[in-house]
Amino acid sequence: MSAILELSSISVQRGDRIILGPLDWQVLEGQRWVVLGPNGAGKTTLLQICSSLIHPTTGSITILGQTLGKVDVFELRTRIGLTSSALVDQLPSDELVMDVVLTAAYAMFGRWQEKYDLWDESRAMALLTALGVRELGNRVYGTLSDGEKKRVQIARALMADPELLLLDEPASALDLGGREDLLKRIETFSKDPLAPATVIVTHHIEEIPSGTTHALLLRDGKTVAQGEIESVINDENLSVAYGLPISVQAEHGRYFARAR
Repeated sequence: MSAILELSSISVQRGDRIILGPLDWQVLEGQRWVVLGPNGAGKTTLLQICSSLIHPTTGSITILGQTLGKVDVFELRTRIGLTSSALVDQLPSDELVMDVVLTAAYAMFGRWQEKYDLWDESRAMALLTALGVRELGNRVYGTLSDGEKKRVQIARALMADPELLLLDEPASALDLGGREDLLKRIETFSKDPLAPATVIVTHHIEEIPSGTTHALLLRDGKTVAQGEIESVINDENLSVAYGLPISVQAEHGRYFARAR
């Protein structure tokens, strides 16, 4: 399998503080990763690096075979599907939901003078349907609930048929029913042999979808453990990452935790 992401000794420094790293990490084709850790662990910073939104202070990163710093990031970003709180404010609140999804085909944040054909419109509607929000297509994006916006953002991230999918806390702001429904849809999508390599960032192991193959566990910007998910998500590693004794239970590919 070829490497989709390859990070070598990367670190990110802000002022005199290193907020991430040094870190080595590799995501291979067909893998489904979760990045897990407490607040301030460096998860969102890592996702910003993997999406080419920021560059590491030290080290090197290769994304889809291209070395960051030696490639046109605007072309590279068209091959990456991303949901992130950093992008939310860039989506026009007065745009129709259908157009929020469609404009991702051109990596744009608002409908302008570009033209979309029937295939584009059909794909956008199919993605909204797959995420359970088909009926929202003609609604104004700014009128949606936070949970509805999450689903629309995932549909948008998939619009350009990305080779790498990065989801920042996709299940946050959802109630229990909404969370479980979305995780089931992500699980179904991941079973498609043509689905891209996926990285999901979350605070909570209950939000890890079944079918996730690997995990990266962070604390204070450093790796606690990484590898196949069964070897990473356990009592010992979670207790170290979160700083208190934790018991982990696994059931049908899902994980649940409580303090001991």
